[in-house]
Amino acid sequence: AFWGCSSLTSIVIPDSVTSIDESAFSGCSSLTTIVIPDRVTSIGLCAFSGCSSLTSIVIPNAVISIGRLAFSGCSSLTSIVIPNAVISIGEAAFCGCDSLKSIEVAQGNLVYHSAGNCLIETKSKTMVAGCNTSIIPMDGSVTSIQGGVFSGYDLLKRIVIPDSVTLIAAGALECCNALESIEVAPGNPVYHSAGNCLIETKSKTLVAGCKTSIIPKDGSVTSIGDFAFCGCSSLESIVIPDSVTSIGDSAFYGCWSLTSIVIPDSVTYIGGYAFGGRNSLTIYCEAKKKPRTWSRDWNPDNRPVVWGYKK
Repeated sequence: AFWGCSSLTSIVIPDSVTSIDESAFSGCSSLTTIVIPDRVTSIGLCAFSGCSSLTSIVIPNAVISIGRLAFSGCSSLTSIVIPNAVISIGEAAFCGCDSLKSIEVAQGNLVYHSAGNCLIETKSKTMVAGCNTSIIPMDGSVTSIQGGVFSGYDLLKRIVIPDSVTLIAAGALECCNALESIEVAPGNPVYHSAGNCLIETKSKTLVAGCKTSIIPKDGSVTSIGDFAFCGCSSLESIVIPDSVTSIGDSAFYGCWSLTSIVIPDSVTYIGGYAFGGRNSLTIYCEAKKKPRTWSRDWNPDNRPVVWGYKK
């Protein structure tokens, strides 16, 4: 209804309104205040996405569902309180809210709770949202981390994965430009950390990296996973060891400070959007042949690419 209305600064929604649907106010970047009526029960997909001037919002007690990406990119939003009636929150609902410091769930909510400024689905033990100040509980109340949980949090510098976490979705730590420390608690049966890289131990997949990452050369990494360094615009250099055989979808998408990279001869597959972005990039192949399998859309933005061979 108001999608892309970037000059809209305020609006009054009457009490007759019971739902705010998909992308209703998406891209209203000048919207500073809005009052959601008490009768509203659902906030749809991307409803307030990109409302970057919105500093606060009160979710009414009648709200039952909050859609995927509902408040994504609300970069001035500092706190959020989830009412006790909410039973459904979509993936990455608060991604890119890089001023967010506080996440709370009202007492009495039967589906969600908050701890350490983390929003947690209680029964499934799934962390569904985080912020710059999040500390993932070490008490076993979190066993999985949803995609987009920390996406776009530019002030997040350190993350510690508890030993209870056995599933981390791709893209959970994408676009965290200030992130410089990734740790996994000892005893985790699925993941470990090395060189500020988050690694799935059995599959030898690098799940997430950051601007200070050094990929281990001991053979513990054979693939760079989907979205592993996606949006890491402060990453200036990275060495891919000879043990790596594949580079996943969007693995280095948006790494705009990365100007050159050497792909070892061991790499046989590069996924879609792997090096998508805007700045120029020089790619060196270690041997005088290209890897055998290349996704057609590995460079979807027609990013200027120079090919060369390592001397």
